[in-house]
Amino acid sequence: MREFGYRRVTEVPEAVALLTTNPEARFLGGGTNLVDLMKAGVENPSLLVDVRELPLDRIEVADDGALKIGATVTNSDLAANPEVRRRYPALAQAVLAGASGQLRNMATVGGNLLQRTRCGYFGDTAQPCNKRVPGSGCPALKGEHHNHAILDWSEHCVATHPSDMGVALAAFDAVVSVHTADGPAELSLPEFYLPVGDTPHRETALPPGALITGVTLPAAPVAALSRYRKVRERASYAFANGSIAAALDVEDGTVRDVRLAFGAVASRPWRAREAERALTGGPATAEAFAAAADAELAAARPLTHNGYKVPLIRNLVVTMLTELTQEAVR
Repeated sequence: MREFGYRRVTEVPEAVALLTTNPEARFLGGGTNLVDLMKAGVENPSLLVDVRELPLDRIEVADDGALKIGATVTNSDLAANPEVRRRYPALAQAVLAGASGQLRNMATVGGNLLQRTRCGYFGDTAQPCNKRVPGSGCPALKGEHHNHAILDWSEHCVATHPSDMGVALAAFDAVVSVHTADGPAELSLPEFYLPVGDTPHRETALPPGALITGVTLPAAPVAALSRYRKVRERASYAFANGSIAAALDVEDGTVRDVRLAFGAVASRPWRAREAERALTGGPATAEAFAAAADAELAAARPLTHNGYKVPLIRNLVVTMLTELTQEAVR
């Protein structure tokens, strides 16, 4: 591991100034992903700027009913928060589905949004990888890709985003607050994550040196009836083969509002807008749920070894929405 400096900061502008003047520096939150990448030689920062003592560790309800979550709130504290559990249960379930208890005690909300793909070629510096070294190639396309993307991938990269939390945040229209050299700013989640295109090494729209300061969840009554479900290859902690965050509002058998987001299918958390449009105002039946899933997945382009994800996600949509419909009428 390369030698690096360490600096602990207590003010946001100080943290941003340090990274703005030193492009090789990195923010250190929980470090659960960054330190692993440093050990593997994927990340080689010259300086770690420790942001864990910044005043960004609170969860508050705003006057307009939105939930404001600080960037250094740990995953454990987020999942245990009463407002999160009551108003956005799928978010609490998503957080608890990720990692182990020890990791959740360290990992932070800001770091979770920025965690890197678990594609084996990305983490192996002996292999080419366009995400790590632009222009070097993507061996996953013809190699090991059983858990790679089926939606929105390009010939430059077929890796998936690993976050469970991000899937629930996508379903609930999260807005990411950042602090840049020019001051505070906000990005909706679709603005925050960039499509993979021909620049897979550029994963977010964060300006150089910008610090994530928090996440805001707009008030969303539909989110009170929501769930997160994750399919993985072992019962203990593992990254998803496919996951879904779903929320549903049904009245007299008709879908009044619905939220759907998928995980482990694309380079970013995937909001299923096509399926939502197909369902809203229509019948809450298994047939309609399946048709909506098919509409969303019509754009899927599975590779040789990950075609199983198409029926997996389809079945998750039907099962989850059926369960939520039954729960709504109790």
